[in-house]
Amino acid sequence: MHLNYKKFINWFLNLLKRLKTNGMNTLTINKTIRATELSFTQSKMTVYLEDGRELSVPLEWFSKLRDATKEELDEWRFIGNGEGIHWKYLDEDILVENLLR
Repeated sequence: MHLNYKKFINWFLNLLKRLKTNGMNTLTINKTIRATELSFTQSKMTVYLEDGRELSVPLEWFSKLRDATKEELDEWRFIGNGEGIHWKYLDEDILVENLLR
């Protein structure tokens, strides 16, 4: 195998320039946050994430969910392999990642 060192060095230096942030070399790995299950109480929604975390948020944050019946809340499905949650009859979509912000 023939390796062109000049091309490699140029590629590597360009990579370092792209990774340089605030005087530091950093590499960020963005892993998609996915939900695996969902449950409700009278006042909150709990989202169970594939990494084992459980995230509870007040239904008050989402007027359509807050005002929905139990039957309407239970009519959800995951979209994007768990990246989002969709309620067809409520016309509501929530991106799981946004719940963490």
